[in-house]
Amino acid sequence: MAQHGNAMWDLWLERAKPLVPVIVINDPDDAVPLAKALVEGGVRLLEVTLRTAHGMDAIRLIREEVPDAIVGVGTVTSAAQMDAALNKGAEFVVCPGSSDELLRCASDWGGPFLPGVATPSEVMQAREAGFRYQKFFPAGVAGGIPMLKALNGPFADVKFCPTGGVGQGNYQEYLQLNNVFAVGGSWLTPADMVSARNWQAITSLAIAG
Repeated sequence: MAQHGNAMWDLWLERAKPLVPVIVINDPDDAVPLAKALVEGGVRLLEVTLRTAHGMDAIRLIREEVPDAIVGVGTVTSAAQMDAALNKGAEFVVCPGSSDELLRCASDWGGPFLPGVATPSEVMQAREAGFRYQKFFPAGVAGGIPMLKALNGPFADVKFCPTGGVGQGNYQEYLQLNNVFAVGGSWLTPADMVSARNWQAITSLAIAG
């Protein structure tokens, strides 16, 4: 079943920038205009985190009102959270780590799922469950670019989305690696710009990316 999810990443990346902004919603009224600003700049893969109580509702609002967005859920740490987010309309699921429970739930669902990995053993566990697209987290402290280069040897069939320590100053270096399919981070949605509702500035960041 997980192979279906892998195919969706392939399809989406044909028509979307390889950037996945990590979105933290403190005010639900910001969800739709923020998503529209990112999409206007060509960034369509939107990861709405569950770091605040408004994440679930933000997913629903974006899915209903921003049809050009591909909205997913991040910071998922349990199968219950995953099920709740899917019920709100999440199109993909991102986890900071992985567990047997989450891997089973994602396999049963069959959709695009990024288990979080930081070590070769975790890469192997996720790959054995059928997931060849994975989140490398926290990238900066888990070895960064040298670690990803090292993982490419034994796991040439696995692609990573590094997140954590990835920003405007280094994301292009990550994207040059042949085992990186996308990068994630919060630099596209700076907290000060969101709180000021400076949507044009966020669109400009998305265009530059």
